[in-house]
Order: sequence, then structure tokens, then C-alpha cells
Amino acid sequence: MGRGFDNHNKRKETLQSFGKDLARRSGSKCELCGAAGVSLDIFEVPPAKQEPEFEECVFICRNCSGGIDSLKKMNTDHWRCLTDKIWSEISAVKILSVMILRTISPRASWAEEVLDDLYLDEDEEARAAAGLL
Repeated sequence: MGRGFDNHNKRKETLQSFGKDLARRSGSKCELCGAAGVSLDIFEVPPAKQEPEFEECVFICRNCSGGIDSLKKMNTDHWRCLTDKIWSEISAVKILSVMILRTISPRASWAEEVLDDLYLDEDEEARAAAGLL
């Protein structure tokens, strides 16, 4: 097997090691929409660093994960759950919420209104500006 494959597996193992701590932090709920009793996946907030970091990860449900993968197609009303997440004390949740809202704001005037009240420090703004794509 190639070095890329080995690196991918090592990264995957490192991310999986965050699972218990993410479950504890999130109360075993999606950190975006709050869904409980569903499968949760670890999502690294871009841009991903060379080595995965717990603080850069968010525990999200498959619905939110699929929505991130197809932001331009998904019903924007699902993302109304983010209106309070932009104030999260968990930086990764806050940054990911801002990225999603900025992506959908051209199609959802309510998202633009939510973003109008937003305050980000320099570091948060730089990370959020990186975008999801």
C-alpha cells in the first residue's frame, strides 16, 4: 500500500479517537441541528490542518453532513437551526455555522439577516473566509 493510503488511515484513526470526547461535549446530539438518537459523524472544519485537532472537529448528523455536501441543493430552511450556533462558545461549531450561512445567504434572505449581527475576531474571520469548498 502507498504512503497516501497509510496517511489517510492514520488520519481516520486519529479522528475516530475524538469520538468519545465529542459525544461528551455534544451530549450525543448533532452540534448543528441538535438531532438526538441518530448516527453522528466527525466533521473537520476546513481548512484541515496537517494533523487532526479535536478543537477543529464537530459532531454532526448524517442529514447535516449530506446537506454540507450539497448546500446548493438542500432546502435552506433546515439551516435555520444555525441562527443560535453562530454564537457558540465552541469555535469549530461557530465557524462551520458561519460558513454554511454565508454559502446559502444568496438564496435565503433570513441567513443574510442572521449574519448581519455577527461578530468574528480576526482569526475566526480568516477561518470562516476559507469557505467550505
